[in-house]
Amino acid sequence: MIRLKPFKAVRPPKEYVEEIAARPYDVLNSAEAKAEASEKSLLHITKPEINFDPLANEYSGEVYAKGQECFRKWVENGWLVQDDTEKYYIYAQTMDGRTQYGLTACTNAEDYEAGKIKKHELTRKDKEDDRIRHVDVQNANIEPVFLSYPDVDEMNALVSSIVETQSAEYDFTTSDGFRHQLWVVDNPEHIERITGIFENVAALYIADGHHRTAAAAAVAKLRRLQNPNHTGNEEYNWFMAVIFPESHLKIIDYNRLVKDLNGLTAEQFIDKLKENFIVEKKNASTPYKPAFLHNFSMYIGGAWYSLTAKEGTYDDSNPVGGLDVTVLSSLVLDKILDIKDLRTSKRIDFVGGIRGLEVLSKRVDSGEMAAAFALYPVSMRQLINIADAGEIMPPKTTWFEPKLRSGLSIHILDS
Repeated sequence: MIRLKPFKAVRPPKEYVEEIAARPYDVLNSAEAKAEASEKSLLHITKPEINFDPLANEYSGEVYAKGQECFRKWVENGWLVQDDTEKYYIYAQTMDGRTQYGLTACTNAEDYEAGKIKKHELTRKDKEDDRIRHVDVQNANIEPVFLSYPDVDEMNALVSSIVETQSAEYDFTTSDGFRHQLWVVDNPEHIERITGIFENVAALYIADGHHRTAAAAAVAKLRRLQNPNHTGNEEYNWFMAVIFPESHLKIIDYNRLVKDLNGLTAEQFIDKLKENFIVEKKNASTPYKPAFLHNFSMYIGGAWYSLTAKEGTYDDSNPVGGLDVTVLSSLVLDKILDIKDLRTSKRIDFVGGIRGLEVLSKRVDSGEMAAAFALYPVSMRQLINIADAGEIMPPKTTWFEPKLRSGLSIHILDS
């Protein structure tokens, strides 16, 4: 049973939404955010170090205080306004002609603690501590967590009915070509039905936002301990998420580049690959994209190659062992190149597939990198199986696109 509730979102009036909506805090560095932020951009709140000249240390006390000050200012100026009643919101994103429909709602922190909101990645303490401080100082979930759940036909039908019969409150296209729409769900019957549907959902799955989820749960626990009159009904027990059905989401490949071949020539390296892979040279001028699970593409020495892992070199009965990131790490990065820890090694870099394969070959041709590897994307079913098994994915396994746009809704923890 998953507990969901509607909430009184703080959100922009229609005329301000395009200027306020911003990319998530963790996809931009401080300089990029400062260059991108217009006067009303939410980046002034989510990355408040950009309000200083020169840029301030993003972890300093004055920066967290500045973010709180900006949030207060945005509300005072009427750039953000709180709804007067609790509602759900349907958030749609369209990329390359494909639309995914998510429900913006509040999920329960104790469900996360109980393992009903399942993770597939480890968190870093420094990043988690930063998000804890941000949530606590702002007294709000400024940005949503990105969750998924196995499809429920009744929920899909209800969402379709709402978006077909109501006008969208927001409808705009960002500079990257992605369309963003939001519908307000304020019909009491719809609200009751949505809440009831999720009472029969066994688990939610974190797609993106592990640090935000952990931080929201930590703040809820902290406030629970600080409140001698805690009942469990307080708003701080809930955190904001956008929840998508499994079938709507598409994971993009997350690719690798290596800086050296561990003392091997390109020819020696390819010979070693042939022990565990069927190696086929492809058209040098046309990037080769992996065609199926356990098939990889490699760019080295001005040419593209197909690498297909041989039978017996992977374990599809193991949710993690069957991942292509595991196969590549085990058979190539570790065994041949002696790259042991993807989190700490300086000899490897990662590139999201949204940037295309050409960026891989360019970085190799420039001499910056020695070789590049593109992977077949992980499926949502693989992610769910790993989370259900209580396992953790290797670093840099999933890349979701489009990213959630921040600023369409904010959840206040205490009134």
